[in-house]
Amino acid sequence: MEMLPLAFTSGWASGINAYATVLILGLLGRFAHIADIPEGLQRTDVLIVMAVLTVIELVADKIPYVDSAWDTISTVIRPIAGATIGALMAGANGDIWTVTLAAVGGITALVSHLTKAGLRLAINTSPEPVTNVGASLAGDVAVTGVATVSVLAPVQVAVVVAILLVIGLVVLFFAFRRVRRGWRAFRKWWARRTGSDVVDAH
Repeated sequence: MEMLPLAFTSGWASGINAYATVLILGLLGRFAHIADIPEGLQRTDVLIVMAVLTVIELVADKIPYVDSAWDTISTVIRPIAGATIGALMAGANGDIWTVTLAAVGGITALVSHLTKAGLRLAINTSPEPVTNVGASLAGDVAVTGVATVSVLAPVQVAVVVAILLVIGLVVLFFAFRRVRRGWRAFRKWWARRTGSDVVDAH
């Protein structure tokens, strides 16, 4: 298995749904006997915790504004997950290879996460919930497909992921005004539920 493209693809998937990525990789390592998947991801306790958190994220990600609150919390979690997966793949020996794979996984996860979070803010400006649910389901399918197929064809999947990442960034750029509108709407939603005051940023 080629570690660099796999760290890249798992980083991208972690930026969308870190828990599902760890769960899928762990299950593949444990039951499909993919030797190069770190043993730490295959532990029973890890799989159980990741399964519970995956279910929570699958539900939270489909509720307008709750998804953005979840994304805010995940701003730290997802990049750390991407970096950790990369480091574990390298053996976590503290050498340059470990640092490289951790950096690739972490940075890719951060970019992927910020792209997803921004686009979901833009989508939340839509008055109907269908678009939000559809975008969430598309993300679920993409994460499952990428995490599964990348262990079999890491280079090919890395190329597809790179294209998806660029497309996401381009769409985010053109949707920037709707992202700002979505952010203001999210802050108002959050203020209503916490009783805090919000001053719109223009």
